[in-house]
Amino acid sequence: MMAGDMVLVVEDNDRNMKLVREVLRASGYRVLEASTGHRALELATRHQPALVLLDIRLPDIDGVDVLCRLRADEATASTPVVAITAQAMKGDRERLVEAGFDRCLQKPLDIDELLTTVALYCAGRSD
Repeated sequence: MMAGDMVLVVEDNDRNMKLVREVLRASGYRVLEASTGHRALELATRHQPALVLLDIRLPDIDGVDVLCRLRADEATASTPVVAITAQAMKGDRERLVEAGFDRCLQKPLDIDELLTTVALYCAGRSD
């Protein structure tokens, strides 16, 4: 990890947001927070985070639509985006990866898996 790597966390559940924020900050990451898809798009474009952790179910637009908009924008097209979902039906994770997510994390989050995933996508990036 490079000190200060920025991660955009998109999550509308306050408890989940607090957990991810605290874990990432304790590990040295800078955290941007969005609770809606529209805010996520704005922050991703403005700040160019090393990684986006994106909840699938958001109050305004769903995570798959946010992903499509990120991929369509030259400024964010290559930003790694990891889905965070409580959807546990057979094939859901595969469907999300096929939709263009770099990886999919299942809720409730496994903290070790979260940190390993963030480190994987933030490694070697500089601001």
